[in-house]
Amino acid sequence: MRNKDKIRALLKGIETGDPDSVVVVNEAKYIQHNPQTHEGSEGLAALFKRLSLTNPKVNIVRAFEDGDFVFAHTEYDFASRKIGFEVFRFEDGQAVEHWDNIQERRGPNAAGRSMVDGPTEATDRDLTEANREIARSFVEEALIGRRLETLGDFIDDARFADHNPRFGDGLSALRAALEATAGDGPAIRCDRLHRVLAEGSFVLSISEGFLDGVHSAFYDLFRIAGGKIVEHWDTVEKIAPRDQWKNDNGKF
Repeated sequence: MRNKDKIRALLKGIETGDPDSVVVVNEAKYIQHNPQTHEGSEGLAALFKRLSLTNPKVNIVRAFEDGDFVFAHTEYDFASRKIGFEVFRFEDGQAVEHWDNIQERRGPNAAGRSMVDGPTEATDRDLTEANREIARSFVEEALIGRRLETLGDFIDDARFADHNPRFGDGLSALRAALEATAGDGPAIRCDRLHRVLAEGSFVLSISEGFLDGVHSAFYDLFRIAGGKIVEHWDTVEKIAPRDQWKNDNGKF
């Protein structure tokens, strides 16, 4: 079984409570990077069984592999509806490390798009590394470097579809969002790129900065075609202050 299919089964286990779904995780080595989750306090099988009693709904919209990493785009319906990205690192066929970024579901946006609709299957796998570099350069130059004059170098204006609930389609809408201010600075401020994961036409960038002055984690999923970004999905999550973390592993 491919690692991404193992993760599909694992995440679906939250809904079903199936104890066999957690065998993919090496709990003796498992490193949890969600700051709001205690580490080692409850086995995953027991946790999933308890969660399943609340009748949760879990839908894995997209899942991709990049070497030892799997990254998945998910929608959850627990007490409220949420959208998330889940990232797992594998060793010897088992998941040993986990990161995520989850926010409340919003939208549809001004273009009528939800936070999860659109293509789900990776294409152009032979272009994985080229597409990874396009996304990396976009984040470093346009978002972190704030060289907004370069947006057209990365974005296909005629085709660009944005699923961010605050934005619309096209280059002008993206530029307006990046030019918006909050207080004395930009409303969206990206300071550091932590990781770029890719499979074919889909690339996930993981970065941190500030949204409306709030320290936040940004997970941005790009679909790339013809050498330019043609579609974008994301989640933004507030990073809790250090004294509120329930483990010491860090968000990133």
